[in-house]
Amino acid sequence: MQFLAGHQPPYDLTYDDIFLVPNRTDVTSRFDVDLSTSDGTGTTIPIVVANMTAVAGRRMAETVARRGGIVVLPQDLPLGAAADTISFVKARSLVADTPVVLGPDHSVSEALALIHKRAHGAVVVVENDRPIGVVTEAACADVDRFARLRTIADAGFVSAPADASPREIFEKLEAQHAKLAVLVAADGTLAGVLTRTGAVRTGIYDPAVDASGKLRIAAAVGINGDVPAKAKALVDAGADVLVMDTAHGHQVKMLEALRSVADLRLGVPLVAGNVVSAEGTRDLAAAGADIIKVGVGPGAMCTTRMMTGVGRPQFSAVAECSSAAKDLGVHIWADGGVRHPRDVALAIAAGASNVMIGSWFAGTYESPGDLRVDRDGNAYKESFGMASKRAVAARTATDNGFDRARKALFEEGISSSRMRLDPERPGVEDLIDHICSGVRSACTYAGARTLGELHDKAVLGVQSAAGFAEGRPLPSGW
Repeated sequence: MQFLAGHQPPYDLTYDDIFLVPNRTDVTSRFDVDLSTSDGTGTTIPIVVANMTAVAGRRMAETVARRGGIVVLPQDLPLGAAADTISFVKARSLVADTPVVLGPDHSVSEALALIHKRAHGAVVVVENDRPIGVVTEAACADVDRFARLRTIADAGFVSAPADASPREIFEKLEAQHAKLAVLVAADGTLAGVLTRTGAVRTGIYDPAVDASGKLRIAAAVGINGDVPAKAKALVDAGADVLVMDTAHGHQVKMLEALRSVADLRLGVPLVAGNVVSAEGTRDLAAAGADIIKVGVGPGAMCTTRMMTGVGRPQFSAVAECSSAAKDLGVHIWADGGVRHPRDVALAIAAGASNVMIGSWFAGTYESPGDLRVDRDGNAYKESFGMASKRAVAARTATDNGFDRARKALFEEGISSSRMRLDPERPGVEDLIDHICSGVRSACTYAGARTLGELHDKAVLGVQSAAGFAEGRPLPSGW
């Protein structure tokens, strides 16, 4: 990475302050670009879903890993629940999506409550584990909410063998002008579902898989309590990456906890953070971190900078920390501040191996929250920061009343925010397509075939607020 004409300003920069200068290139197609990372996490796209309760659940983990990213389970998740989630994700198909399943005697209202839990937009009606019909939201319109699904299920659904190739399934759907195929095992039982778009995605993305060919998933631990025991339990449960997470990662308590976990040699990449300086990066690396998480205050749900004045513009933080990390043979995750695909490309140009995204993914079908609709008919989900009063209340539920009341006085995050579902990109896979398209294109402009080459070849310039505004599209005209 270098600045245009060597003009690096003497002040820190956000992603909005930066632009990428096109280079001479022989990369002729976006599909000539390899988006896989080299930090040991096994991701084939540079996307990590943040360990936020409103974002990182089993549906998100399964879907993102199938497209090559990885989800970090929140540290507040009870160990038993975390183990169940890891087991669930490990059991998922690398190709087919997990269907929403109900029986023929379930009601229309029950179907409507579940239909938006997944982006494929359908409920598969089963009897004796065999699919007998499909129910969509359109089929539920103007129907008595207490009606049984057997009365509205479409028995003429498209089915295909579970071992059929995605191309075969796509062609069958195209021929029948259908969007969804129900996959059945050799014994006729339900095996999964696959949409036309899902079939196409299998030819674009490689899933993030472990040595046994199962989907990858990460889990977070804090720095309080018996940290080594919880870390070992999560890895024993199947976690592929361990994230030691606290708002201020450059503190003695983190370093001590990190050393205690690193000494266990659990055999998985160890991530620690958050920091924003070269010194913090060096200290965490010396304590045993393989990957350093960078970012204080840039997140959409975070009020740290406004409450405390603490933090640092994210681009400069990532650039400085990645430079220090490179000298030490460790890697950087850029955590927070991402609002556009360009920000992911710029974080990689600054030296990040992966980019952590939270609130942007909260407003998708796959996030854990219930889908709601405002008075104007806009669908949304609620999100909240992990240092907010809402998150602190959940984290301290087992404390005594006095301690809970005392901790509730201190918060650094938004407790409730409506994250609207983009009608054009309502599923997390739609956002992944959006992001990866931008990053691939950025690589072609820079003349890079890999993420490492993007960092090496990136030529960056600094722009004014007007320069950033000039780059925004104007879909509704002047």
